[in-house]
Formats: sequence, structure tokens, C-alpha cells
Amino acid sequence: MAAGLTQAELGKKPHVVSTRITQIERASGAKPTESLSRALDEALGADELLVDLWPYVYREAFPDWSQAFMERSARAVAIREYAAHVVPGLLQTPDYARAVLSLDPLLTGEEQLEERIAARLGRQQRLHSPDRPELWVVLDEAVLRRPVGGPVVMRKQMARLLEAAEEPHITVQVLPFDQGGHGVMGGSLTVLTSPDESEVV
Repeated sequence: MAAGLTQAELGKKPHVVSTRITQIERASGAKPTESLSRALDEALGADELLVDLWPYVYREAFPDWSQAFMERSARAVAIREYAAHVVPGLLQTPDYARAVLSLDPLLTGEEQLEERIAARLGRQQRLHSPDRPELWVVLDEAVLRRPVGGPVVMRKQMARLLEAAEEPHITVQVLPFDQGGHGVMGGSLTVLTSPDESEVV
């Protein structure tokens, strides 16, 4: 209303139908993707308010423990992670993320899958922000050898890992099989360091 646009006029700017705008306003139907939120923000001159609010739209789609992790991760000044099975979400390519997330037996459909992919990729933006955390990732060799999504997906994912390792605030290491047993063989582990230097595992 403040922008003087009808739903149809607003919808034309990011190329979506007016009924989609209605669904977003009423919180019915599919949630907006991050890219749509950015397009609507620009069309309305909202000064990134819609972009800033976008992560909150997805909170209800995740269990409480996952929400708490995402909130702490968003504030962390350092993230240290041992990944036993898959590439950590912060370093996943879109195709790799789709391949991993589609394996969830509790997935309710394509719409939920798209929401989770968008949320995961949205969290990666923090790695490029002024308050970006230091990220230190140790990958078990199994992560590199398991062909998630097939050879093409893995090739792009490997290239992304090499690219990330070149960034000054990101460290990527591999724990080879020949190192034998170690203290966190039971699964993956993430340590988040808060601004007050407290740590949560």
C-alpha cells in the first residue's frame, strides 16, 4: 500500500502471479524463497527489511534443536566442524545440498525440499558478510569418496571445497583413512564460539 502498488503490479516486477503475492501476505501456500524476498524488497524499496526477515520465515520448518543450532551458528565468531559423512552445509553447492537433503525419509515433498535448500544456501551468505566467522572444517576421507549425487555433482562440490580453502577465513582439512581410529568416530561434531568466547558443542 505504501508503495502504491496492487498485488498484480507488484507481482509483475519479480514475474510472479498476483495470487502468489496474496499467499505470501496471508502466510498461506509456499513460503517465499530468498531470491523472491530480495526481488520484492527491491521492488518495494524496503531497504533490505524483507531480506533480513526472510530467515525467520523458515524457523517453523525445523525442530527446536535445529532452530537453536541455526541461531547460535548465525552469531558465532568461529565454527569448527568435523564432518564424518557429508560436506558441511556451509560449504555445499546447490546440487550437492539437493542430493543430501532429498535423502531425508521424513521429507514431505518437493516444496519442503526447496524450502530447506533455500534455507541452507541462505545461511552460506554469512561467510561473505563483514561479520563472517572463522570456519575450520575437517572432512573425513569418506566424505570425499562417497559419490553423493553422482560424478558431476561431486566434481562441482570438490571444486567448491578447493575454492573455499583459498579464502583466508576458511580452513579445510582431510582426515585420511590411514590415520585409524580417533575420538569422534561416533559421528560429526560442531563447536560454535560465541562473541563472548563461550563455546557450544
